[in-house]
Amino acid sequence: MSDLYVSWSDYHQKIEQLAVQIYQSGWKFNQIVCLARGGLRVGDILSRIYQQPLAILATSSYSDCGKQQRGQLIFSNHLTMASKELGSQILLVDDLVDSGVTLRETIPWLHSNSESPIVEIRTAVIWYKDCSVFTPDYYVDYLLDNPWIHQPFEGYEFINPAELVEKTNSKPGEILVPKP
Repeated sequence: MSDLYVSWSDYHQKIEQLAVQIYQSGWKFNQIVCLARGGLRVGDILSRIYQQPLAILATSSYSDCGKQQRGQLIFSNHLTMASKELGSQILLVDDLVDSGVTLRETIPWLHSNSESPIVEIRTAVIWYKDCSVFTPDYYVDYLLDNPWIHQPFEGYEFINPAELVEKTNSKPGEILVPKP
């Protein structure tokens, strides 16, 4: 199993490919729910492309320093959204499906925590790993060898504000990249 390193350009291109795939399916939805943190950027871009409202559900299951050790899945108490009610046709978005537990457990969470009836929930991710117990409805890449994915924003997990000040004062314009 080798690691997969993703550039900003590749990352955005894959989100666009996901948007096209959803569009070509012909399915109509009236709400996007993204799982924070990984699904925030994906959900934001899809919300802009489809001009549909975005709701955010914070979840967490990775807890060690390098964020590679899976622990207990934790949900926030509420969805964050600007509308009064959740839509009835929901596109549930994350960046990837690894174990599949988060997406699998989020669907019943949404049904039991929505004040209005949900007719259908479909799922969309960029990366779908073979080790997953959950199959997303839409995905861009199926990863048979289950690599650890280094996304372009990962470098921010290894820098603190003081280091950022030092970096920006000494190397203007440099973009943070994940450490190999």
